[in-house]
Amino acid sequence: MEPCRAVLDNIAVVLHRPHFPENIGAAARAAKNMGIRRLIVVDPLDCDLTRILKMATHAAEDVVAEMEVYGDLGDALASFQYIIGTTARTGSNRPTVMDPRDMARKVVDISRNNRTALLFGPENRGLANRELKFCHALVTIPTSKDFASLNLAQAVMIMVYEIFRAAEEPPATFTPKLATSFELEAMYAHLQETLAKIHFVNPENPEYWMRSLRRFFSRIGLQAREVKIIRGICRQIDWYGKRMAAEAARTGAKPADNSFDSTQGVD
Repeated sequence: MEPCRAVLDNIAVVLHRPHFPENIGAAARAAKNMGIRRLIVVDPLDCDLTRILKMATHAAEDVVAEMEVYGDLGDALASFQYIIGTTARTGSNRPTVMDPRDMARKVVDISRNNRTALLFGPENRGLANRELKFCHALVTIPTSKDFASLNLAQAVMIMVYEIFRAAEEPPATFTPKLATSFELEAMYAHLQETLAKIHFVNPENPEYWMRSLRRFFSRIGLQAREVKIIRGICRQIDWYGKRMAAEAARTGAKPADNSFDSTQGVD
């Protein structure tokens, strides 16, 4: 059965800071093999087109010709509504929620109405926490404990193969159109600023306190109108705070103790 083109056309492979042009070319070939034609490269260390095309081969020349190159990861992901990060490392700051097969079934559903990115990190270290903050979910590819390292193009092939196979079956669920990464990042910045002002998060390390909120909202899957509601709440909190400060200044009332309480907020 031919895979659903509408699903695959909404999926992109994103390579963040790849070191070797040959891996870019091999990733392009793997994506083309499995019907995915959009390739995005972010801040590559070497983007030698000759070496890229040598590994892409003639069959994937069109993918390379249309390849998008960005200098900043946030800009590259701004238009996507669902982002899946790949990682071999796990821990409290990077909980793995899916293996490639589970990921594929979810992507086939989500990508019907949402632009979806498969994000891969540099060959030497993978994705760092500052890059994983953009991700709605993480995937770890199971490997032998004796040798867990995968080549970048191999990892791309495994992920896109699972999606290709999952696309042959109709999804059992339905996910509506979600907010873009650009909309979400603007909301998170606004929310962080507001929560710091009211001392709900530690202003000295707000990113740490925001991780749990990011995970929470990623599990829910916010739509654009819901992002607008949250930002509207932030604006109202900001307005009320300014009003209370002005009232305190007018009446000479003693301001409330605004020192951060580590028992508040999220951990």
